[in-house]
Formats: sequence, C-alpha cells, structure tokens
Amino acid sequence: MSDHRSGLAVGTTLPRLSRADVDRAARHLATRVLRTPVIRSDQLDALCGARLWLKAENLQRGGSFKVRGALLAVEELAAAGSRGVVAQSTGNHAIAVSLAARAHALPTLIVLPSDAPPAKVRRVREAGAHVVFAGTTLAERVTAVEDLRDQHGYDVVDPYENPQVVVGQGTATAELLDQAAAEGVRLDTVVVPVGGGSALAGACLASSGHGAAVVGAEPEAVPAFTAALRAGEPVTVDAAHTIADGLRPDRIGALPFALASPVAERVLTVSEEAITDGLKAALLRARLLVEPAAATALAGAIAFASGPGRGTDIGVLLSGGNVEPGLISAVLADPAGLEHRAVAS
Repeated sequence: MSDHRSGLAVGTTLPRLSRADVDRAARHLATRVLRTPVIRSDQLDALCGARLWLKAENLQRGGSFKVRGALLAVEELAAAGSRGVVAQSTGNHAIAVSLAARAHALPTLIVLPSDAPPAKVRRVREAGAHVVFAGTTLAERVTAVEDLRDQHGYDVVDPYENPQVVVGQGTATAELLDQAAAEGVRLDTVVVPVGGGSALAGACLASSGHGAAVVGAEPEAVPAFTAALRAGEPVTVDAAHTIADGLRPDRIGALPFALASPVAERVLTVSEEAITDGLKAALLRARLLVEPAAATALAGAIAFASGPGRGTDIGVLLSGGNVEPGLISAVLADPAGLEHRAVAS
C-alpha cells in the first residue's frame, strides 16, 4: 500500500543521501549526459546588479536535466531484471524515463495529466512509450501509476521519491558549481525551480560543503514548498493555473522535503507575469530558449539578486527547454517590458 499523496509506500524509511552520492552519480553519468554550458549575459547582469551563471540544461539530452536521474534509476532497475517501467510526470521526467527505458529495451507506460503540453506528449511517444492520461492532479497520476504497476508488474520510476533520481538531478548543480569554480568564482547562491522537489533536493546535496546557499523558486499559483515549510511537512495545495507546466505538482515529495527543508535558504514565489518575463529575458538577453519552469528560476534569481546583501555571483538552473512554439509566439507578442514588472515576492 502507498500514500497516494506522495507516491511513497506507507511506513517507508527515507534513504540517507549525501554529496558523496551526487559525486558517484556524476562519475557514472559522465559519458551518458552532456556537460551543458554555463552561459553569461552582460544584459542580465546589468539588469539585476549581480553576475548570473546560467546552467543551460535546456540543451541537455531530452531537453531537460531530468535525463540525469532517469538514466540512473532505469539502469538500476534494468540491471535487477525489470520487466518494464511506469512513471507519472507533468512532462520532462516522462520524456527522460522514456529515453532511458528505450536504451534498455524496456516497455514503458507514462501517465501524464490530461492537459499536458502537446510537445511533451509527442516527445514521450517518439521515445517509444505508451501514454496514459489521468486527470490534472498529482494524486490522480499516482493512483493511475499504481493501477498500471499492479496490472503489468512493471517497476515505478517516481520523479521525486526515487533516491537515484534525486542524486542524478543533483549532478546538474554540482556541474554548475564546478564550472563556476573553473572560472575562479565561488557562487554565493544557486537558484533552482521547485515542482515536486527533486531539483531542489539535489541542489541541496550538491552544495553541501561548498558554501553556496540554495534558493527555490516556485510559481505563486502552486506554492507547494512554501506551504510545506509552513506546515512542517508536505501538504497538498489548491493549485491555480500556471504556464510553468513543469512545476505543477500540488505537493512536494516527502524525500525532497526531508532533504531540502533544513538546508534551503528560502523559497521565492514567482508570479505568472514574472515567469513570462523570465522567458523573454532568457531568449532576448541570453539567447536561450527555455521552458516556463526554467524561466521561473531565472525570474526568481533576478528578483533575489536585486535585493540587498545577496552576493555577487548567483547560479541559476535553467532546467529545460521543452516549450510549446505557440507559447513563445504569445510571449514575444506581449508588449510589456521586463523592467516594468515585479518579478517575485
């Protein structure tokens, strides 16, 4: 039996993870993922009064950093004799699991929300997975995953509670810290987007012993981590609509919360207007095409950097680039300017 709210089996003891696990994952993934570049933009630096170091995971295999954790998790299952895998996602984890499973010739079932972006649905199918749609909430997707697991005997690759997924996602932040260090810079802060929490948890592990503060950025419309911090445990929030489809989980995972809540410096809530501005800023100022989840982190970083005493060097995890062309067209048609809006609270 499992807790449908989190995807964890009832009574499960959370694994103990550390920076050493991220380092081992990084060594294992070294030839399997791209070492994506860190991009600088003089225009963005001038805008926020600090130096931003943009980790361009939008250029990663599968279009997002999620491939890191998926490769580790699926490889472990394949080595143990898995018959097939099933996963739920709002999009990028689904793409990543599908690609990883295809490499091992494993049958793959993917549960997506009924309103998942068509571009992400298409990429999942192109990778050879079978798509099942299930409502719009995390609980509905988790229930569907459990039903499919029981019907087919497949293994679940959870996007938040699987420790291999979490440490794999942490390798993106570890690379960012190392790449800045290679330029003689010690980052003061790393800003990452928050949905189900694997990016945030991985960043907290990766930053251990480094000295960089970790800041989360989540949509104002889905403040799952903010609510969890107030409650002292993961809770389900009433989610409003957000263009950041990758950050729609209405409850942060139990494992990410346990890892991030004692470590994360703070969490920023980002308005829909600010997310839109973040998309524009990435494209027009840094020449990077990113999706709204990544733009949420950038918008949060701009707001954070503009405050007093925030340090001079801030890393930003641009988590992915799987964005609908129509959304980009609509964003670029919006005449409002970045400088004239409040970007976060």
